Amino acid sequence: MSLLPEKGALRRYAAALPKVEAPELAGRFLALPEVERAATVMAYWGVGWELDTAPLIGALLARGKRVALPRCLPRRGMEARAITGPEDLQAGGFGLLEPGEHCPVVPRQALDVILVPNVLCDRENYRLGQGGGYYDRFLAGYEGFTVCICPGERLVERLPREQCDVPVRLVVTHR
Repeated sequence: MSLLPEKGALRRYAAALPKVEAPELAGRFLALPEVERAATVMAYWGVGWELDTAPLIGALLARGKRVALPRCLPRRGMEARAITGPEDLQAGGFGLLEPGEHCPVVPRQALDVILVPNVLCDRENYRLGQGGGYYDRFLAGYEGFTVCICPGERLVERLPREQCDVPVRLVVTHR
């Protein structure tokens, strides 16, 4: 049985919540020992109701971290590309800002920390994303540190999940 209708209903619920504004959670993310030790952090450029990650990306760059952002590939693939700032971003698929072709590819095994986007998370560290499965495919087999930032109002008891859904190691939240 497909979980698409249930996940769709949860995405509509999440879309009705206020836009994510959580500077204190971004600060807690930046203070994580895994982030402090990391040489390379993969983040994302928040859109819609996602966390505004621009200040967080700026803080990572200011701390001398190599920052990578996702770039969508054909057949729902994804790669990480290093950026030096927002000027490296261009409009990509789905109207998302992503690194340009000139930005170097960062091998997945070189990513120390991956900040994973979400619209909702649960108490077992599963997340609900925008619905393309890009991150689940990218994270499959990744052994580094994965984390979501999820304000308390977006944390639910348990999300529906499929075998291909990959939990993160930590959810930074208010609760």
